[in-house]
Amino acid sequence: MTTIFADRHDAGRALAEALSLRGDLTDPVVLALPRGGLPVGREVARALGAPLDIMVVRKLGLPQQPELAMGAVASGGIRVLNPEVVREAAVPDSVLDDVAQAESREVERRERVYRGTRAPPELEGRTVILVDDGIATGSTARAAIQAARARGARGVIVAAPVAPPETVRLLGQEADDVVCLATPEPFLAISLHYRSFPQVDDREVKRILDDASRAGSEER
Repeated sequence: MTTIFADRHDAGRALAEALSLRGDLTDPVVLALPRGGLPVGREVARALGAPLDIMVVRKLGLPQQPELAMGAVASGGIRVLNPEVVREAAVPDSVLDDVAQAESREVERRERVYRGTRAPPELEGRTVILVDDGIATGSTARAAIQAARARGARGVIVAAPVAPPETVRLLGQEADDVVCLATPEPFLAISLHYRSFPQVDDREVKRILDDASRAGSEER
């Protein structure tokens, strides 16, 4: 039976319920992957009483087939590659470097736009929950895992409403755990598992983060 979520908020609440059953979330912080991960992450953070922030990751699209990831870059200069795609497409190092540099600049731009003058959250010794609205190849999630570990995370959990079984298995080799509500096979597209799946723009991302920041300040 195919799992269908009403929208990203519905998926986030379902994901939060699954995560709340865990008893090992040490000082958790929810880092959502922009843009689609923000509405999902907001619901998770609310339910867990955890702060919400972002982990900016950019896919390295194959030049002749941009939707296919040959790797990804993340905050902090993290870069991971999908060696099979790079090899099969015979991507030259110079092309790979050009794409990575362009996407790294976009990571920096988004950090400035989304967070403004706010400093990134401290991850040392904390449980980081990386949230997205769905995962396909896992390249961006892998980059996010490495970035979180590089910043001293005690544990890293990847949480998504839907992903292919093979991707969940591969991510489980790098994260401490993967919480995924639906693992369809064959996997066709993330959007097929939502009745409503509109684009999330920069303005909505910033609004969600600003709301989360204000809520955190009021609690303190």
